[in-house]
Amino acid sequence: MADTGEGKKEEADYKRLHSFPLIRHTDMPEEMRVEAMELCVTACEKYSTNNESAAKMIKEMMDKKFGSSWHVVIGEGFGFEITHEVKNLLYMFFGGSLAVCVWKCS
Repeated sequence: MADTGEGKKEEADYKRLHSFPLIRHTDMPEEMRVEAMELCVTACEKYSTNNESAAKMIKEMMDKKFGSSWHVVIGEGFGFEITHEVKNLLYMFFGGSLAVCVWKCS
């Protein structure tokens, strides 16, 4: 029992240390980048156990704010090769190993 509690404590400490968003790549303008990053953090915290709902929330908000044709992928351990509109890509990590990729293509 003590081992299980200690393992959960270490995992919680790790997630607390890595709870800040880490931008891996972006070509968005500063204002759009800040809004998209805050939206991603909010969605991932709100739907911490459901990546599909978080992605849907991000996509719908980006469509409303910056026009349609936004796409969102959230998960761990994935790769991608995409075509996107210039100045409309954000790839970031949040909460340790959770990756979020947001891009626009029409």
